[in-house]
Amino acid sequence: MDHRRIGRELDLFDSDPMIGAGLPFWLPAGAAARHEVESFIRELERRAGYQHVYSPVLGKRQMYELSGHWANFAEDMFPAMPLSDELVLRPSLCPHHAVIFKSRQRSYRDLPVRLAELGGMYRAERSGVLGGLVRVRAMQLNDGHVFCALDQVGEEAAGMLRLIREAHAALGLRPSSYQLSLRGAGGKYEGDDGDWDRAGRILRGVLDDAGIAYEVAEGEAAFYGPKIDVQIADPAGRESTLATIQVDFHQPERFDLEYADAAGGRSRPVMVHRSLIGSMERLFAHLIEVHAGAFPVWYAPVQIAVVPVAGKRPSVVSRALARRSDGQSSAADRLVRDAVAAGLRASVDHDGSVGARIREAAGRKIPYVAVIGGREAARGEVALRLRDGRQLPPMPAAEAIALVSAVAAARSPALLLPDQAGVAARARP
Repeated sequence: MDHRRIGRELDLFDSDPMIGAGLPFWLPAGAAARHEVESFIRELERRAGYQHVYSPVLGKRQMYELSGHWANFAEDMFPAMPLSDELVLRPSLCPHHAVIFKSRQRSYRDLPVRLAELGGMYRAERSGVLGGLVRVRAMQLNDGHVFCALDQVGEEAAGMLRLIREAHAALGLRPSSYQLSLRGAGGKYEGDDGDWDRAGRILRGVLDDAGIAYEVAEGEAAFYGPKIDVQIADPAGRESTLATIQVDFHQPERFDLEYADAAGGRSRPVMVHRSLIGSMERLFAHLIEVHAGAFPVWYAPVQIAVVPVAGKRPSVVSRALARRSDGQSSAADRLVRDAVAAGLRASVDHDGSVGARIREAAGRKIPYVAVIGGREAARGEVALRLRDGRQLPPMPAAEAIALVSAVAAARSPALLLPDQAGVAARARP
């Protein structure tokens, strides 16, 4: 199962040498699916107390020298632009978020401060390792940083882990393993030994308290702190990291972050990094392969394909056939308008034989095909065909829209909900 092949077949994304290697662009179908996932994650974060920010994709080289990225990550960064400020395309969002925290006076009463952003990030990947959506030079990262007191770190990290599991369940993802990534011998690591040990103990406790089995991976930590990595496996069994939680004492010290503590003094916050789903590019590479392009209803690019049996009216037809065609086409167009007004993504296909149009919708992995013949058009009904081959008896158009809306709202992996069992019982295989 190759996401590059499926992505091209389903018109989800593409690339072009004129734009450059490792710089894919998203086509309307892929953009629709991605937008739905982005909106879901943004709302999930909002309900968890995150405040969303926007930050520029450029920063001065001086900022990355301060954060430690330039010393530890320069070979993966694009070179500084030859301007007076030596601007750099950012390799991560955390320095910007540290500056955002510092831009305002903070009190212990404000903590934890939870910042989140879907932001651009850039890596100077060599051309030989680029491929599809997995290895790219420009990506949009779901990122977040929590600035909190030391005694809040464990609770915040545990909350992040719950959010990760909730997001993955809705997307239809199953982690292959969990990894506690610690520093190893040698390597480039910043910070105090005591802080590293303290951060590692906190993350270990979070995993233990959640009852999650995990492997310890020495030498896999970030340069500024240990992390929990949530691993996924592709159909070939190759693992990679999708989500992560990282505890960082280093950058708050380098950026001199402070808040007014309860004793009237100044204290240093701890910075906890987290990404629920990683970059949108790597996420969708995995989703495309896991679902073979047949996304769950809620983020399918098109949720309902409407097929009038009579199809497009030919130029020379009998008056009776013309009336029949017009009636079915009008009913199909009305169904699409009503579905879109209800918040669904729907399209109508008038061209070709009805069988060819149904097969086309199946090839595009559309969850529901709404067939409208003469009888259905006269009665204001549609006959739904499900992506798994089941066929439902004709029902009022409004009922069909409500059925699909309910499945999408529930973010269910199924095409029918348990409380739609009555409809399912009448379905024909």
